[in-house]
Amino acid sequence: MGLSFSTTWRAGGYANAAVPRRADPASLQQLGGQTMGTTWSLRFDNPRMLPLAQVREAVDTALGRVVAQMSHWEVDSNISRFNRAPAGSRHVLPPEFAEVMACALRWAEASDGAIDPTVGPLVACWGFGPEAQDGGLPAAGAVADARARTGWQRLAFDAAEGSLLQPGGIALDLSGIAKGFAVDHGVEALRALGLADLLFEVGGELRGIGRRPGGQPWQVQIDSEPATARRIALTDMAVATSGDRWHQRASEGRRWSHTIDPRTGEPTTHALASVTVLHAECMQADALATVLTVLGPDEGFDFAERHDVAALFVRHDEPSSMARTTRAWREQTEE
Repeated sequence: MGLSFSTTWRAGGYANAAVPRRADPASLQQLGGQTMGTTWSLRFDNPRMLPLAQVREAVDTALGRVVAQMSHWEVDSNISRFNRAPAGSRHVLPPEFAEVMACALRWAEASDGAIDPTVGPLVACWGFGPEAQDGGLPAAGAVADARARTGWQRLAFDAAEGSLLQPGGIALDLSGIAKGFAVDHGVEALRALGLADLLFEVGGELRGIGRRPGGQPWQVQIDSEPATARRIALTDMAVATSGDRWHQRASEGRRWSHTIDPRTGEPTTHALASVTVLHAECMQADALATVLTVLGPDEGFDFAERHDVAALFVRHDEPSSMARTTRAWREQTEE
């Protein structure tokens, strides 16, 4: 039986995909590449020995479609054109874009705005994203001006038509959800090729479908501490992590993370280091990880319990071995 492939999580992140092992069967193959300013990796059982170029093309096409629609770093993307559009204009979105907007707005409403697809001006104000303002710590007036240009309630989204109104000055930012959708979209493209057993990852967000050759589930190793390392199975499940460990800025004696609370216009200041979420869809896991990170260790935990979210919370002020888990997490990770 082939050895398991696992991706290592280190208290709020994932290591790179593992290399093939001697015991792996020839049909267990891997590919990787770059996208969205990060990397993607794929491990898959290829019993029909499809050409790797064909598999790579399917992934690249799917990921390219997400970038072309939802990357605010691309000036000609659908989202960038919407952000530049005049007030009062209505835009029919591509189906994938509309699906992501529907998910983002659903969780914006459920969380009272802890995730907000209009957060773009605030992200830029605090020095992140393609429109980042590099003037150091923003003035209170600048933050107030950015907040005045946000508000998910201003988006008149027609779900049936898949159209969105630009009320004027709105700058969408789907960074808290689009990468997870890209994982799902890539998985569907691979399924269309007839592949049924695979583990696909984009920038640390993963989704596993089917099983490894030999019948064992795909696994992710949660490596909070060597003495407490554990693995979770990704059998038709996805996992996403959000936190403040990776992107930070500092100015005038203050340090802040890229996690902006749209409700206050300020970066989060609570003790939460990261949240990891399990869900059948990576888009949902990504969105929920964003929501819980903004809400923090207490409000976020209560929200996760109310909404039956499988989540693991790691705090800055506690060792990773004391990570707090929701009821749904424990139920889904029991061996």
